[in-house]
Amino acid sequence: MRVLVTNDDGIDGPGLHALARALDEAGHDVLVVAPDRNHSGYGAAIGDLGSRSNLDVTRVALPGAEHTSAWSLVGPPALCVMAARLGGFGEPPEVVASGVNPGNNTGRAVLHSGTVGAVLTGANFGVSGVAVSVADGPEPRFDTAAEVAVAAVGWIETAPTKTMLNVNVPGVDRSELRGTRWAQLAPFGTVRAALQQQDEGILELSLVETGVELPPDSDTSLVAAGYVAVTTLSSIRAADWEPVAADIERRLAAPATARVARPAAGETA
Repeated sequence: MRVLVTNDDGIDGPGLHALARALDEAGHDVLVVAPDRNHSGYGAAIGDLGSRSNLDVTRVALPGAEHTSAWSLVGPPALCVMAARLGGFGEPPEVVASGVNPGNNTGRAVLHSGTVGAVLTGANFGVSGVAVSVADGPEPRFDTAAEVAVAAVGWIETAPTKTMLNVNVPGVDRSELRGTRWAQLAPFGTVRAALQQQDEGILELSLVETGVELPPDSDTSLVAAGYVAVTTLSSIRAADWEPVAADIERRLAAPATARVARPAAGETA
């Protein structure tokens, strides 16, 4: 199977290299297209394509797998996926494997993850994908996560088209994993964004530990307990709620003064 390997940490990311090597050793036809620099937190952004017509790409040699077709692209991971699916690097890939990201991508904040955004973009372009992240540590266990990723890609070959997996791996040796569990998205991950005391005109954003006990079947909790957490994600699709259009039409037809109900004098909204 032709597998596109990308990430949001950049073409020099050790997690990307570990993932590409593992998939290559498993017999897949690996194509690597990754950002030229770090694009963490870009989600599924592709940038302002209206302001340019050229994508800057450079062929690179992948450490330990120099025979692999590998390219860096000036842009976020979603753009890498889009360019590859449009045939910019030969035969379009059949699956997207994104990662291995150093640090888990758990909870609803995966919306902002460039690692996950690459897989979301792949589904939008008609292919399945696996986003893989490993828990932080003194030495992130990219080797363990890459093994898990190969197994996940093997499963997704048999899954319906545009299936998306978010896989989070504990930062331990393969032999120390307690197992693999399907996981709910936690309300949030292990940390949350917070604004600290500011001077005028400056907002200082930091990540703080939540300290909140999360559901035991959530991705965050399962990884903390030593399990590989696997979550199936849904792509962007319209909800079946037709009456909203008729209601907006009714409001547009009403006199401007009647479109917004205002509280009477003495009442509170």
